[in-house]
Amino acid sequence: MKLWETGAFLEGSHLSATSATSAAEGAKRTIAYSILQKHNTSGDASKLKIKFDKITSHDITYVGIIQTARASGLERFPIPYVLTNCHNSLCAVGGTINEDDHMFGLTCAQKYGGIYVPPHQAVIHQFAREMLAESGAMILGSDSHTRYGALGTMAIGEGGGELAKQLLGKTYDVNYPGVVAIYLTGSPVPGVGPQDVALAIIKEVFASGFVKNKVMEFVGPGVKNLSADFRIGIDVMTTETTCLSSIWETDSKIEEWYAIHGRPEAYKELRAQDGAYYDAAIELDLSEIRPMIAMPFHPSCAYTIDEVNKNLMDILDETEKRAKVSFGDKVNFTLKNKVIDGKFYVDQGIIAGCAGGGFENICAAADILKGKDTGNGKFTLSVYPASMPIYMELMNNGAFSTLVSAGAVVKTAFCGPCFGAGDTPANGAFSIRHSTRNFPNREGSKIQNGQLSSVALMDARSIAATAANRGFLTAATEFDVDFSGKKYFFDKGIYEKRVYDSKGVAHPEVEIQFGPNIKDWPQMQPLSDDLLVKVVSEIHDPVTTTDELIPSGETSSFRSNPLGLAEFTLSRKDPAYVGRAKAVRDRSDEVQAEVAAVEKALAKAKPEFAGRAEKAGLGSTIFAVKPGDGSAREQAASCQKVLGGWANIANEYATKRYRSNLINWGMLPFIYKDGDKNLPFANGDYVFIPDVKKMVAEKLPTVTAYAVKADGSVQSFELSTGDLTDDERKIILAGCLINFYKN
Repeated sequence: MKLWETGAFLEGSHLSATSATSAAEGAKRTIAYSILQKHNTSGDASKLKIKFDKITSHDITYVGIIQTARASGLERFPIPYVLTNCHNSLCAVGGTINEDDHMFGLTCAQKYGGIYVPPHQAVIHQFAREMLAESGAMILGSDSHTRYGALGTMAIGEGGGELAKQLLGKTYDVNYPGVVAIYLTGSPVPGVGPQDVALAIIKEVFASGFVKNKVMEFVGPGVKNLSADFRIGIDVMTTETTCLSSIWETDSKIEEWYAIHGRPEAYKELRAQDGAYYDAAIELDLSEIRPMIAMPFHPSCAYTIDEVNKNLMDILDETEKRAKVSFGDKVNFTLKNKVIDGKFYVDQGIIAGCAGGGFENICAAADILKGKDTGNGKFTLSVYPASMPIYMELMNNGAFSTLVSAGAVVKTAFCGPCFGAGDTPANGAFSIRHSTRNFPNREGSKIQNGQLSSVALMDARSIAATAANRGFLTAATEFDVDFSGKKYFFDKGIYEKRVYDSKGVAHPEVEIQFGPNIKDWPQMQPLSDDLLVKVVSEIHDPVTTTDELIPSGETSSFRSNPLGLAEFTLSRKDPAYVGRAKAVRDRSDEVQAEVAAVEKALAKAKPEFAGRAEKAGLGSTIFAVKPGDGSAREQAASCQKVLGGWANIANEYATKRYRSNLINWGMLPFIYKDGDKNLPFANGDYVFIPDVKKMVAEKLPTVTAYAVKADGSVQSFELSTGDLTDDERKIILAGCLINFYKN
């Protein structure tokens, strides 16, 4: 793999450092440019105001989104809005509350003119691929893995606030992003699947931020050597690079894909023009990729399976060091007890969701397991097709029979194994999964209860090979398999019988069905002239994921209840956070005494501030080095807000979507540029930010803040917010997106 860091031109079928075309002109010849400008309403090619063609959500996000839009004056869905039910579909936790959410979704689809996909029919992204994607279109989704670039659709995953804006006829505002070419050559060797290619790319670019907040554009002669399903499998994982979106050139294989799904009119050939200029490029020979495994606790912690098996103890040492970063010394994490006679034993295999549950992945797994069995020991294998049409075809073509005969368990479309709400392994167990993420605790364990298991990411083919070896880690390339290459037949009648499609017609007479757990957002105050915040959590991990900010798994059952869900905020990272934040929000006696002491210290150090600290808006903040990697769910920010949070302070933000979530909930996305080694404040200190309202309203680049220690000492330092659009400034000033629209 070769990185072109200083830019590249696409000349014919090869990359070049130079061109007769200028970089400025060449930048307009990319696929990304044409799609973004087609959807840009600003009239300024560098400052985009995007209106999407369609939007989509699932059942741990759509309630909050619709509640936000309703509070802001929603009357009908102005564009197609699909509500899928693939996260809380089991209705297994919390009594009636999950199905209450589903009935809320169905009645909202009826009332406002949307599309409702019942539980077990399809995971959110597979339904979007099958029924929504169109070449040249744009889709916004409230899930970070909203990626349909392989089908020629530029898709972006964002927090719920951004979808609420689209429902209210507003725009998605972003500076024109950099575009990075992913230049493919060669063909994958038998046994290598899309997850292997994706993990190789993520390993190469994640740590450096090579494609952060940029668009990945897949081009080159290798594209034609990949099936549509293979491209989709790579594409969905681009989220883990922290890119903004993705797009691929399209060809006859994508045309055939649309035809198979009964939508031939959705296809259009997309191709970069000669002389297209890219801000950077990644050159990848597909024939060099070998089966990969991403060890805990991130998709970028990737190795070839051969490398792991040859250097097993050294790599397990590296994994234990990463565990120390995530868990500290309070947890003794090891996988060395999984080594049996020099071989690495796995307890569980899962092929599931938007990444693994595709037709070709499951057929390939069945081909590998044909005539074999998974044994009757600890190892288990579960397979979740990504949609009911895929499920039907796998029944028809015999793949299910092969899998079940080998000992696998076949289940329905469900995202649970990906985010910790299904197939949680036993304490101390190790799971391999063709899914999207392997963050700490994402498989469902709870370190606060002494429960800890872990996940590695692999391709379905090597998971099947490991299953054929009854749990001992094995690369699919070790098997000489005659892959059947079964053809796919799509039956749209399955959806026609079960999916509610309003065809864009709203029925305002329909009464929305609520449940006892569906709560309105609490009232939020506008930004005050001055701000006094208490630091209530201090996180020095290199990256903090949204799963650590608000845990996934069973907590998803409370995502329709802002105050109920907030009780789980940072519970697996800093269990004392909620109590500290609530004490500030509720102005406890202890906090009032602390504020009086801060006022006294400030008046002594800076007499011009006398009397201002006690009158300032009071709230809490957290410090994290680089927060927000992972999920798009807005609750990572909104939970802090309802607990009284007014800001985050970070060295940088891992993703645009997390920063957008902060802004949409009226929280200041402060940046402290001097690292985390010698912070001017610590957990428990107060930070006084004078004239913060003026800073936001008048577009000042920085503000001088003052850290007030418990000993009365005061230290000044600089904070900035980075670029903010005019609407983002108004949202922060109003206190949140809901207030902004009310005003």
